[in-house]
Amino acid sequence: MTKPIIWSIAGLDSGGGAGLSADQRAADAFAVHLCPVAAALTAQNSIAVDAVFPVPPAQLDAQLAALAQDLPPAAIKTGLLGGVEQLRVVTRWVDRLREHGPVALVVDPVLRASTGASLANDELLRAYREELLPRASVVTPNRSEAARLVGEAGCPQMQAPLLGVPTVCITGGDADEALANDWLLSPQASGWLALPRRDARNHHGTGCCFATAFAAALAKGFVPADAAVLAKMATTSGLLADAPPGAGAGPVRPAAGFITDAPLLPALFDHPPTAWPARPDGPSAVEGVYGITDSGSHAAELFAAGLATVQLRMKRGDAQSGAAWHTRLAAEVQPALDAARRHGATLIVNDHWRAALALGVDFVHLGQEDLLALDAAARADLAQARARGLRLGLSSHSLWELARAVAWAPDYIACGPVWPTLTKAMPWRPQGLDNLAWWAAMSPAPVVGIGGVLAPEQLIQVAASGAAAGCVVRGLLQRPADDWLQAWRSGAGMPLSDEPGWPHPSLGG
Repeated sequence: MTKPIIWSIAGLDSGGGAGLSADQRAADAFAVHLCPVAAALTAQNSIAVDAVFPVPPAQLDAQLAALAQDLPPAAIKTGLLGGVEQLRVVTRWVDRLREHGPVALVVDPVLRASTGASLANDELLRAYREELLPRASVVTPNRSEAARLVGEAGCPQMQAPLLGVPTVCITGGDADEALANDWLLSPQASGWLALPRRDARNHHGTGCCFATAFAAALAKGFVPADAAVLAKMATTSGLLADAPPGAGAGPVRPAAGFITDAPLLPALFDHPPTAWPARPDGPSAVEGVYGITDSGSHAAELFAAGLATVQLRMKRGDAQSGAAWHTRLAAEVQPALDAARRHGATLIVNDHWRAALALGVDFVHLGQEDLLALDAAARADLAQARARGLRLGLSSHSLWELARAVAWAPDYIACGPVWPTLTKAMPWRPQGLDNLAWWAAMSPAPVVGIGGVLAPEQLIQVAASGAAAGCVVRGLLQRPADDWLQAWRSGAGMPLSDEPGWPHPSLGG
């Protein structure tokens, strides 16, 4: 398969740490083809930038013209541009390329070197604001760069909307915090993307690496919120504690295998985090066949037939009042809860977590749309209920939703839809067994495969993927429970299917 093509228009670091050298290492980790376009030459080492020599605009234009004939990009990343005329060459080519199709533009506003040297005067800064950023798909400043771009200091989440770019990721590697927190604002999600901070002596070029990784992920078809997750993973993988080659910081070197390194999966918080989420103790909360029904009596039958986990999923009608709804829910919950206790099984109630708690249920499941619908007070109440013992399962359909689930430290995370499903309308592409296997390998919580399981043969495949449990909905009305239990036992007894590799995008760009 042909590799996606990205252009990096940036500076050449004679010390091999940042700029085009860092961009090439990031592109290699993503297995995309990088076209390195020199916009400036620098005289620098690991300690300082001694001089910057902008490439003459005609030479920069010639490089881009040659590439446009043969190697048109899916995404462009800009780094050090050297001057206003060089920036304008870039904007003209972005406009020309977009006449023939979409091209993502990721802007890494290199305004100051990590060694402290200024790399942009006021004229260039104005050109960034007025000419380059209006064309950008993504901008990835660190906190000091973000403040300089908007002309004021302040917290990143206040700065982000002011940059006027559809996706903003303000990186926090330059901050002194226990976690490395990046503020993300994108069409799909917003919040603080976090990982534990690493003690690294080799961190030169992290901004270049992050922006190039972002562009590479976009070129591979991931939407911006997912691309941010991947860029965070790749850049963190390259922060090494090895002895640097020079007297200053050594270069960041993203690992080609970062995509299957589970500790690199970040968490997406809705508030600035100060600590990494603690995982629930004990054995897996769910295992085997996970039944879903809207009937309490049916749930009781499933428990009697041997299912260890059943979710009661009931949708509230618009015409039902609070009191009427609570009465109906209680009528369904009670026989299911009695049967679960009788058989030593687990009843999970979908969505209605306050009512479930009031009815004596200690395990709930929330979709991410339900989680996002909670206001700050309700989220605080949910967190307190968790601290008092409420168990929680969360849905996820994308990399950023998986990261958001990680922040809540749930008892399990559902991955779906594995196959196309008609039980609910959704924009997501099927995850397939490849993404399910990746979820199972990467998630810090047990993973439940859900969506489109209509035949026992499919449940066998879910079990063989490494998932802790597999959901069956309509199939429980068409086949006896024992068929599904036997299918799960068969799949769980098989060796794991192929080792997980790259996940595929689950949402169109």
